Amino acid sequence: MITFDREGARFTFRTAAVFADRGHVLLHQAAGEDFWALPGGRVEFGEAAGAALQREMLEEIGQRVRPMRLLWVVENFFEDDSRPHQELGLYFLATLSNDSPYRDLTCDHSGLEDTAGDGSVATLELIYRWFPLADLATTPLYPTFLRQGLQALPIQTTHLVHQDP
Repeated sequence: MITFDREGARFTFRTAAVFADRGHVLLHQAAGEDFWALPGGRVEFGEAAGAALQREMLEEIGQRVRPMRLLWVVENFFEDDSRPHQELGLYFLATLSNDSPYRDLTCDHSGLEDTAGDGSVATLELIYRWFPLADLATTPLYPTFLRQGLQALPIQTTHLVHQDP
C-alpha cells in the first residue's frame, strides 16, 4: 500500500468509487465510526488506481465493479488522531453488476477490510448504506467537498485541493 509516515504526518494514495443510482450514493463506514466515506482503498505499488479500486471492492464486498471514468483528482489535507494527513485521491464513477445484492437501496450491506494490509486475520467490519443525494448536506461525509460535489458530478476530470477542518 502506498502509505507512509514521516515526521509525525501520514501520506496515502487512495482510490474511491462513486456508485450513484436512483438518486442515491453508496457510502461506507467502519463499524463504530461516526462518519461516512466513499468506498475504496489504498493503491499498492505498481498498481493502477482503477485496478486498485476493483481489487479493493472484490476484497471488501466480494463484488466485481467497473470503474467508468475519473471524476476527481483530490489533494486532501486533514487531521486524524491529532496527526496531519495528506491524501492523494482518485475518485471514479463506477458501477456494480446488475445482479449485485449491493444495489438494494433498502438495507445496509456489510463488508470486511484487511486492516493489516497483508491478508492476515486483522479485519475491520464495514457498513455500506445508500444515502439519498438530497440528504448529503447533513450527512457526516468526508471529505466534505463530496456533500456538494456528489449533487452534480463533473462532466470532465476535475482537480481539487481540499482541506477539512
